[in-house]
Amino acid sequence: MNISGIKLENFTVFKDVELKFDKGINVFIGENGTGKTHILKVLYSACQSSNPKISFSNKIVRTLYPDDYKISRLITRGIGNRGTNIARIRVSARNDVQCPVKNLTMEFNHKTKKWDAVIKGEEGWENEFRNTSSIYIPAKEILSNSYNLAAAIEKDNVRFDDTYIDIINSAKVDVTVGRNSKERDTRLKAIEEIIGGKVSYDKERDEFYMKVANSKREFNLEAEGIRKMALLWQLVKNGTLEKGAVLFWDEPEANINPAYISIIVELLYTLQRDGVQIFVSTHDYMLAKYFETRKKEDTSILFHSFRKDGNIVEYSSASRFADLKNNLIIESFDNLLSEIYKQENNYG
Repeated sequence: MNISGIKLENFTVFKDVELKFDKGINVFIGENGTGKTHILKVLYSACQSSNPKISFSNKIVRTLYPDDYKISRLITRGIGNRGTNIARIRVSARNDVQCPVKNLTMEFNHKTKKWDAVIKGEEGWENEFRNTSSIYIPAKEILSNSYNLAAAIEKDNVRFDDTYIDIINSAKVDVTVGRNSKERDTRLKAIEEIIGGKVSYDKERDEFYMKVANSKREFNLEAEGIRKMALLWQLVKNGTLEKGAVLFWDEPEANINPAYISIIVELLYTLQRDGVQIFVSTHDYMLAKYFETRKKEDTSILFHSFRKDGNIVEYSSASRFADLKNNLIIESFDNLLSEIYKQENNYG
């Protein structure tokens, strides 16, 4: 599956936005509140709805969690007259360049009950992308809290959106058969250099552990950055991230040692070369810049920037990080350099 674009009208912070995506890596950059995570979750929900058992509208509600599961609360507020605004979503995708583009659309208004939106193109979407594997890695690490979490959520004792439950379930499942491929072994060893071991899952205890030599350590005793990298190891190991899969990663740099940022970028480029489409949301200059500096002829990437101007979210896309309009990361970095130079001149 390859997601080629999205169009949103009157949805959360977006009055009217249409984005085209790269078949390789797409990097979302922008300040808080510009809807980067919202787009990631809509795209993820569309991927998940290729499974006939999963409804597109219900998945959006379960990932964005509006009050009382009312999808109508996701309509853009403060623009237009209440009761007349209609929210529209269109996600476009195809399996390869030879295949026709399939569209999955949704429409709802203030009178829509629960997640009872009007969806079109669902059957064709399911038939075309039925076996698609899609993974969403949230900004916060969750495997250390995997014990009995699904049951606690079911009883409404705690609240987590579906991305947390889904990533735990994906990490638990072993879909590999036989030995690892050479490419997979290379990826695993690169991550093992960072985490200092391997990951194991104890089904009886419903807990994840770090295996180091002949001993194992409780997952929650590891630093959060190590746990996030260990999750990536598990997803590579169990074959979830293979050709045709789509990976969504919200702020991969969060709580990660800066020394590992370049390794993460290389791993993501390796996955992209193997046919995994990747969507990343970040605030980090180093991560974005490493994507640009490590780009090669056999890699493909597109940067997307988001910025708020009053109630309107402005956006731009470019194949080079430096060519982005409204690039908050570069602006903030330039401001910092200006302060440093000014301070040094004052001391001089």
